Amino acid sequence: MPAAYLAGRDAVTRRERDRDGDMRTVTRMVTSGLSDALAPVPAPPAYGLGGLGAFACVVSIGTFLGGAIGGKWFHEGAAHEPPEFGAWHLTLEDVPAGPPPAYEFLGWISALAFVVAVLAFAVVVRRRAAFTRITRRRHEAEELWSHGWYCHRCGTAHFEDVPGEDRSPLTLQRFREKVWDHGGYGALAARQRAVDAGRS
Repeated sequence: MPAAYLAGRDAVTRRERDRDGDMRTVTRMVTSGLSDALAPVPAPPAYGLGGLGAFACVVSIGTFLGGAIGGKWFHEGAAHEPPEFGAWHLTLEDVPAGPPPAYEFLGWISALAFVVAVLAFAVVVRRRAAFTRITRRRHEAEELWSHGWYCHRCGTAHFEDVPGEDRSPLTLQRFREKVWDHGGYGALAARQRAVDAGRS
């Protein structure tokens, strides 16, 4: 089974243009439907939410710095002290009437973005920990999986020299259920179904 699984996974390198029109070399992993169907472990959860967390973190830091600098949140000087720009010192007559804007709304945006970032990262960490916990017995599934073989002519999987398992042909879905159940995550086979023989 490892040979059939690895035969459907390949790194493809090609030249393509980026958004600026420049040529670049890109390497992508191409996986066939058959290789996916014969996988000994489920596909890991998507971590796209981490990108949202990173973006929210950048927004939080940027708005906080903007508010702290523009609104002088931590300025300890006197409120009536005229500002200085380089070598130029403005007189009181040049300073606009009224207090400068404090940009409190930037503080709220920064706090909200920070909360979003923390929640997003917490969800990603929780999903990764749950996946690691569910697949902690994957070595047992891989042991059974390594004794299987795939018949390209009939599109079925078989076990060889496995106590308690006969050599009767199995659909790809049934093979997945047996292997994944041996690893303790057989319930995921119903949600991540294998392709049928006609698509492999």
